[in-house]
Amino acid sequence: MSFRAFINSIKEGFKGIIRHPLVTIASVSTILLMLIVMSVFFIFSLNARSIMRKISMQPPIEVYMELNSTPEEVANTENYIRQNPNIINVIKRSPVENYNNFKTNLGSSSSILDDFDYNMYLPYTFSIQITDPAMAPEVSGYLQTLPKVHKVSTESNVMNFLSEAKGVVNIATVASFVVLFIIALFIISNMVRISVYSRANEIGIMKFVGATNAYIRIPFIIEGGIVGFISAICAWVISILVYRAIFIKVMVGIDWSSYYALLPYKSIMWFVLVLCLVMGVFIGSIGSGIAVRKHVRV
Repeated sequence: MSFRAFINSIKEGFKGIIRHPLVTIASVSTILLMLIVMSVFFIFSLNARSIMRKISMQPPIEVYMELNSTPEEVANTENYIRQNPNIINVIKRSPVENYNNFKTNLGSSSSILDDFDYNMYLPYTFSIQITDPAMAPEVSGYLQTLPKVHKVSTESNVMNFLSEAKGVVNIATVASFVVLFIIALFIISNMVRISVYSRANEIGIMKFVGATNAYIRIPFIIEGGIVGFISAICAWVISILVYRAIFIKVMVGIDWSSYYALLPYKSIMWFVLVLCLVMGVFIGSIGSGIAVRKHVRV
C-alpha cells in the first residue's frame, strides 16, 4: 500500500466514526465499561500489594546475639547483616534498650524489674526488615551463620501467608484482565460487524474496482483504535476522579505510614492512564481487525 493510500485509509477511519454515530457510541460505551472495570482491578491490586509490602517490611526477623558479645563483635555482625541485599533495614537494640522496652510493656507492673541485672540476662538484638516475605527462609539461614549469633526468630506463619497472598493477588489480577479482555474483544468485534454490514454496498464497490484487503481493512482498524483511544481517556478520567473521592474520604484521620493507607491518586494516575490507553487502543484495533477479517472477503 502506498503512503497516499494509507493516508486515505486514516481519513476513512475518522469518517467512519462520524458516519455511524450509534455504532460509535455503542462501541465507546462497551470499551469504556471494560476499561473502568480493568482500572478498578488494577488500582485494587496496586493497593493490595502496597499494604502487603508495608506489612512484610515490619520486622519479621529478630536476631539475638550471645550474652557475652562485645560491642565490637556486635558491630561486626551488624556489618554482615547490612551486606545482605534482601535486607532493607536493621534496628539494633542494646541490653538497656531491651530492658526499657520490657518495662514499658509491663506498664504499672514494671517495678518488678527494678533490681533486674539486664547486662547479665539480656543480649543485643537486631530487628530486621526484608524486601520480600518469600525471602525470609533464605535470609534467616544467612543470619544463622553469622558470628556470635545465638538465635534467629522468624514469624514463619506470617511470612508464608504474605507470600501466598501476594501470589493470589497477582494471579487474580492477571486472570481478571484476561477475562475482561476476551469479553471486550468479543463485544467490539460484534459492534464492528454491524458497521461492516451497514457498509456492504460501499465495500462491494471497492471490491469491484480492485481495492486490496489492506485498503478495506485499515480504515476499520483505525476506526477501532480511535474508539479505543476515546474510551481510554474517558475511563481514565472517571476512574481517577472516583478514586480521588474515595481516597479523600477514606484517608481522613489515617496516618500516611499506616498499613491501611491507600496509595495517593497522584502516584498511580499515570499508570492507570498507560493501562487504559494500551488496552483501549489494542482492544479497539484488534477487535475491529478480527471482525473485518472474518466478514470482508476480497
